[in-house]
Amino acid sequence: MSIVLGDNRYGKAETRLVHVDRGGQRHRISDLTVTTTLAGELDATHLHGDNTGVLPTDTQRNTVYAFARDGVGEPEDFALRLARHFVDSQPTIHLSRVSIESHRWDELDGGDGRSFTRGAGARTATATYDGGKAWVVSGVSGLTVLNTTGSQFGGFVRDRYTTLAETTERILATAVTASWRHGSAEPTDWSASHERAVRGMLDAFARTPSLSLQQTLYAMGRRVLEHGPELVEVRLVLPNKHHFLVDLQPFGLDNPDAVYYAADRPYGLIEGTVLREDAPPAGAAWW
Repeated sequence: MSIVLGDNRYGKAETRLVHVDRGGQRHRISDLTVTTTLAGELDATHLHGDNTGVLPTDTQRNTVYAFARDGVGEPEDFALRLARHFVDSQPTIHLSRVSIESHRWDELDGGDGRSFTRGAGARTATATYDGGKAWVVSGVSGLTVLNTTGSQFGGFVRDRYTTLAETTERILATAVTASWRHGSAEPTDWSASHERAVRGMLDAFARTPSLSLQQTLYAMGRRVLEHGPELVEVRLVLPNKHHFLVDLQPFGLDNPDAVYYAADRPYGLIEGTVLREDAPPAGAAWW
């Protein structure tokens, strides 16, 4: 029996970077968590401990900081700069992926552009580069949304273990993690594209009478593509943040759909992809 080395990669996970742009009257904060991942001619280090082709992960971290010296800009652009650098500067590295979480800071009223509070959710960006072609995926994570009405769930399979009652009225809540693939990695207005995608996604969540979270997922992904002609594919991960009515009868009280218990686990987890029928191949975009 022959044993061989399979696919492999390595990198520096979750490098924390905060850059303050003091160039104007109002300061701007870029608060990033950056993960770099490299692949290529790395058999020697795995098979023989020969590290001559290995760019240390410590160097990858330092490169992130050095590239931020003169500004970060859009997370997609920063990820592309880094991804291209690692492949173009290292003969043994043939594929690079840089993933970024950009954490939002909002100005405080009366702070004159120098006082901030950290916002909820994170903007995400991933750039992948193979020495010839680049792919860009943008998105959001931890974006919590809730509808107090307009959601139901019924008509599902029942077997001997089913105890769930059908409902025509429930709270629907989820913490959205979504990624959307750009058809091209050419320079674009990444912020405007991101804003359109998020606005469309939230509009679909709010306006879709929901018979299931799966139906809501498809509506959200479809709306992102309808509002973003530059986008070709959307992937969504939606945990169902269950809210259960509390039984107040032991206290001699009714519960007019007002008092709920917000359960954190276990929870339903709905995942899906929505894409254009003629979407170009993903290549290494989701690597």
